[in-house]
Amino acid sequence: MLKTCCRPSTFVARLASCTEFTPHARHLLRAYLSGLPSGPRYSDIAEFLLDELFANAVQHSDAPDDRHIEVRFALTNDLLRIEVHDAGTGRPTLRPSKPDDERGRGLVLVNELAERWGCCPRVGGIGKFVWVTIAPAA
Repeated sequence: MLKTCCRPSTFVARLASCTEFTPHARHLLRAYLSGLPSGPRYSDIAEFLLDELFANAVQHSDAPDDRHIEVRFALTNDLLRIEVHDAGTGRPTLRPSKPDDERGRGLVLVNELAERWGCCPRVGGIGKFVWVTIAPAA
């Protein structure tokens, strides 16, 4: 009898580019992680980082309002990879923040909590995607 692995592969969804869809993106991530035996070990940091990347894509993109944001989740070699794609031209920049700044700390936190992160152009030349990799919690 053959045994097959039922591990979820890459998950992809397109959501409207508005902050009201941030909870929906988190819900999709929780559903994806619930299908993984080690899913709960990623959930807290993964949800936080997805929130930050999705919010940045909504708030800072110069793409037309009718463009969607794509989220992708995949587990490879015990690292969870989250990607957030948008059609905007801007690229995220890690900047130091001052103690009295009320905004602008998101990428600092991404930099601290992710194993790695980066930004790449999308295939086809329209927009970019920001990605993070997350190690499981001990």
